Formats: sequence, structure tokens, C-alpha cells
Amino acid sequence: MKNFKDNEGDGTKLHVVMFPWLAFGHMVPYLELSKLIAQKGHKVSFISTPRNIDRLLPRLPENLSSVINFVKLSLPVGDNKLPEDGEATTDVPFELVPYLKIVYDGLKVPVTEFLESSKPDWVLQDFAAFWLPPISRRLGIKTGFFSAFNGATLGILKPPGFEEYRTSPADFMKPPKWVPFETSVAFKLFECRFIFKGFMAETTEGNVPDIHRVGGVIDGCDVIFVRSCYEYEAEWLGLTQELQRKPVIPVGVLPPKPDEKFEDTDTWLSVKKWLDSRKSKSVVYVAFGSEAKPSQTELNEIALGLELSGLPFFWVLKTRRGPWDTEPVELPEGFEERTADRGMVWRGWVEQLRTLSHDSIGLVLTHPGWGTIIEAIRFAKPMAMLVFVYDQGLNARVIEVKKIGYMIPRDETEGFFTKESVANSLRLVMVEEEGKVYRENVKEMKGVFGDMDRQDRYVDSFLEYLVTNR
Repeated sequence: MKNFKDNEGDGTKLHVVMFPWLAFGHMVPYLELSKLIAQKGHKVSFISTPRNIDRLLPRLPENLSSVINFVKLSLPVGDNKLPEDGEATTDVPFELVPYLKIVYDGLKVPVTEFLESSKPDWVLQDFAAFWLPPISRRLGIKTGFFSAFNGATLGILKPPGFEEYRTSPADFMKPPKWVPFETSVAFKLFECRFIFKGFMAETTEGNVPDIHRVGGVIDGCDVIFVRSCYEYEAEWLGLTQELQRKPVIPVGVLPPKPDEKFEDTDTWLSVKKWLDSRKSKSVVYVAFGSEAKPSQTELNEIALGLELSGLPFFWVLKTRRGPWDTEPVELPEGFEERTADRGMVWRGWVEQLRTLSHDSIGLVLTHPGWGTIIEAIRFAKPMAMLVFVYDQGLNARVIEVKKIGYMIPRDETEGFFTKESVANSLRLVMVEEEGKVYRENVKEMKGVFGDMDRQDRYVDSFLEYLVTNR
């Protein structure tokens, strides 16, 4: 990797502004790409809210803290529907996320003022700020849509000109008519109801539906950058470029770096001691991220399925989504006592990358969010998956096709699943002969996602495009 001073004074140094949506599944990849841009010798200004930036800063190595300019813009005061300190999707109930988008739109004036005063070469923006491309164009600033979604999601959801094509949830249950190749990538009914309600519909007065936000950003940007790579989904990246009639450039999957230094906290030493006591590839790592919270019924079946499987497990349990969550979930009575000899339930924060990379972890039971998938593949851990929200269903279909993860069987209408389906799925992927294909295929894909030289070349090509086309 080039030293971050390589480009000083040679006329190729860029100033890139990053403006992600207020969700950690978006802000984190924006920060990862910011770090790589800065390490290559360019100036980065990262715009978000004060609380979000304070939560992101611990992820930044000390040598980069001076070369990334964090721009803290406070959200305008809304109509008080948002909780206090509600600055990210993880801070607010799902039904109030539209109000977060409304106050996010209120950043239009301060973002414009920052762009006018700083005169960057590029703005890399997320799907939500549909109002930004015309502003950037007026100021003579090039705009890139940096998609935290992968190419399959972009290819499935909507190209311009097809607004009236899908009018009901059932329309999302088969691949859309613009996909020219055979594929099984589509939503199940229980998944597409959420997409139809949240992505397509005018759910809150004053909020612009996501379908129009994405459409406005894609129509107005100069280029689409995607957190992905050709080795994973060349056909979807090519289709998106064909549909949108503008360059679609993968920046690589931005995998976790193996050489990042971690501090040995008391928390990690406790976790490590327990993991060290387990056999290689014997433990199921259970985590559903910051956004998804299983219902009480779902949590019961997950817990009883883990118990039924007989497998060791390390479960990072989140019982509430935030302080506003008045319906915390609880483990079944006696579950922890009955599984104490082989399982650990961890109720606090844990260093996911270090935990995932531990040799004792043999399987990840998780939601198929794109960031989580990348981390699991990076450390060659096959997945058993439960879809909860957003684009996870599409991600799961791609993973199923590649046989690096297994979707726990569910009722396709309501999404119900049982403890038996959880237990059988875990044993299939982790220990049974039939599941060997998942264990082998994820090792092979790790050869792509974990190849730092290959992924670094994607970043170099991306930066070359920025320099050439500013």
C-alpha cells in the first residue's frame, strides 16, 4: 500500500467528501473507504452528526486521525417524535426511521454551505440524499453514489423507467423482467412485505419514499461505486451498468484488515479465555447486528434450537434495540443453566472481528447483512441465516446459490421457523457430510475476500477513476 504522502505535491491529490446515510451498516463502509483514500494520499472530509462521529472515531487508527476531516453537522430539531440522541437508525424504532430521513433532509443547507466553502473534487454520497446531486452539479463537483448495497440488490430493486412495473408484494417474489439471465434471486413473501412497505410506499407524511430517493441519486450521479468485486458478482455489476447507462465501478469488498492492532481489554480477555477452551471450529457464533432484534417467539426458537443442536455456542445477545425499546426479549426459562457446560451468552458489546477470527468459531448464525457476510467470508466461516429486514433476503439468495451459507427453513408466507429447523440447519452446515460443500466453498471465497493485494487493486482502480475524471 502506498504511503499516504505519496501524492503530495504531484497534482493528483484529491479532496473527497463522504456523506453516508445515518445507519452504521452504511457509515462503517464509508469510513473504511475513507481510511483507504486517506492512506493513498488524498484528503477526506467525512460528514455526519456529532454523536455518530464520536461513535465512529474509535475505529480509526491514530495515524489517520489527522488526515480525515470529520465534519459534525447537527440534525435540525424535528417534531420531537425522535428519541433524544436519535441520530442513527439503531437509535430509533423502525416506525420512526422515516422521521430520521426527514431531519436528515434538513442537512441540505449546511451540507451545501460546506461544499461551497471547501470546493471538493468529489462527493461520494448515499442513497438517501436525493437532493444532493443537483447541488453538486451546480457547484461543479463530481458526484458518485457509493452503494453500501451489493450489485445484486441494485440490479433487482429498480432501474429508472420501471416505476409502475411492480405494484404489489407478489411482484417482488420473482426476478424482475429486466434481468436477462437465469437467477433465483428474489424475495420470499414474508421478506418482500417489508420491502414493499418500507422501500416503495409513502409511509410518513413529509417523507420521500426510498424508491424515489434511490432513483434521484442514481439519475443525478456521475458514477456508481459498489462495495463488491467482479469475482463475487460480475453479472450483477454488469447488469447494473447496462440498466443505469453510467459507469459502475466496484471498490472491492473492503474486508477487515488482519494487521490492525487491538487492545487486550478485560472484556476481550474474558471472551478469549472461553473461546480458547473450545476445540477448533466447534463453536456456533450467534449475533444479529445492531438493527435486527428477533421477536420473543423467534428468540425462543433460536435458543431452543441451539439447545437441541447439542453444539457449543457463543451468543452475543441484544435484548433491546435502544433505551426507548419497552419490550425487551428474554431467553427461555432455564436455558442458560441447561446449556452452561457448552454455551456462553454475552449481553454486552464484543469485538466481533476478533471473535469471528478465533479458530474455535466454526459457524456463524446471523442475519445476511452485506457487511456481516463480508466479515464471515473474510474469516472462512460458513453461515446459517435468518432474514429480518431490508435487502437481507436478496443477499441470502446469492449466498445460497454460491453455497457458502444456508437459509434456515421458514414458512414463506409468515416467516415462522421452529427450533427443529434451527438445530437441523446448524448441524447440517457445521458437522454433517451434506454440509461439507458450505465449509469448503467459504474457504474458496475467502481466497477472494481475504486477498488484500487483490482488494487493494480495486481501491487503486477506483482512485485512478476519481483522479482521471474529477
